[in-house]
Amino acid sequence: MHRLNSLEKQTALTLALVFSTRMLGLFMLLPVFALYGTELIGYSPLWIGLAIGAYGLTQAILQIPFGWLSDRIGRHKVMLLGLALFVLGSVVAALADSVYMVTFGRILQGAGAIAGAVLALAADLTRDEQRPKVMAIIGASIGLSFALAMIIGPLMAKWAGLSGVFWFTAVLACCAMLIVAFLVPRSVSKAPAAETLAVPASLMNIAKHRQLLQLDIGVLLLHLMLTAMFVALPLLLSQYQLAADKHWQVYLPVLLASFVLMVPMMIIAMRKQQEKGYFLLAISLLIVAMLMAFLANNLAWLIAALLVFFTGFNFLEASLPALVSRVAPAGQRGSAMGIYSSSQFFGAFIGGVLGGLVAQQFRFAMVFAVLAGIGLIWLLIARNLSVPARAQRLSLPVKLSSEQAARQLADQLAALAGVQEVTILLAEQRCYLKVSASQFDLAQAQTLVGTEQP
Repeated sequence: MHRLNSLEKQTALTLALVFSTRMLGLFMLLPVFALYGTELIGYSPLWIGLAIGAYGLTQAILQIPFGWLSDRIGRHKVMLLGLALFVLGSVVAALADSVYMVTFGRILQGAGAIAGAVLALAADLTRDEQRPKVMAIIGASIGLSFALAMIIGPLMAKWAGLSGVFWFTAVLACCAMLIVAFLVPRSVSKAPAAETLAVPASLMNIAKHRQLLQLDIGVLLLHLMLTAMFVALPLLLSQYQLAADKHWQVYLPVLLASFVLMVPMMIIAMRKQQEKGYFLLAISLLIVAMLMAFLANNLAWLIAALLVFFTGFNFLEASLPALVSRVAPAGQRGSAMGIYSSSQFFGAFIGGVLGGLVAQQFRFAMVFAVLAGIGLIWLLIARNLSVPARAQRLSLPVKLSSEQAARQLADQLAALAGVQEVTILLAEQRCYLKVSASQFDLAQAQTLVGTEQP
């Protein structure tokens, strides 16, 4: 079967709604806080940056622990706990009259780190061959929530003020809790843990993996640049006589046009096997965009800079997790994605702090010059990136009682045509394979696994 069944469709739709409503609440602050935060007690550019990026710190710290917890007490319980923390943080920020309490509220919002639990539940409820489709739907919902946040945030802030933005995010999170409680399917079985969630024993090996480290640094720098940019961007748009509630008229066409430009880049990169070249091109677009924004002396030039930036950003945002999934050793994708997600959120935190510091010490336009320099550093790092061949991932149950039997089976499987990597986890009684689909014979592997005795 090549289509999603009814359970998989329900899983994809409901989890995408949960994920996107939560991310919408987090993103809505980006286009408005630098403008409306000036009315808060204790205002300074540094504290604006801290408040914008604060959620990333707790997200980065708790992303992996919440995933582990969901494996022990259940996905639904962890998702409800995380969303409750998000509601609490939104209410604290909505009632705040100082930038310090808003920052504390953002920290609480970030403490609801449910991404791992959501993706693990998606894996639990989907077949191996359909899982990438479901993950893609959930991933696409994040991009949609960002686009909506750029529109709804300025309009909501104009209508109800900064507190109204936070009250709206609290309502969204409550709706997400109802979706989890009544609509999200409950799993009766768990997907192979090592490919879904971070495994403590493999975290250190993954953290030292050279190629994965490059990608983790990459997503950290990407979200650093995004968050730092929004410390300065709303104020610069206002300087060109564009009212705050009109900013969405810039963001919406820029995001739509950047997506249209990004899609051909993705298609050409894959079809012509030029993924590394286009990856470096996308980073170069970020650098060019930041220099354009720094030198901009009119609104049209700044809008052009945003179009260039988001074209590169969208390409990289789609490419990075796909590369992590391909590079991750067999049986360690969960750990690789856990560290990747933590790096992403930590980048958002650093970006907020850095953007605030630069804006406070110099001027807001200088933020873009600093980000251009950071982009250049990333480009130099990425020059050594090695893009691996596309591979299919499989997991097969085994019945083994000793490490010697596991090693023997691993050697036999590794000798099969098309096998790139073999990992056998005795604790899970499962074998993980990375294979070349065009060369690999699944029946041969199943025969070997099936005849292996404890």
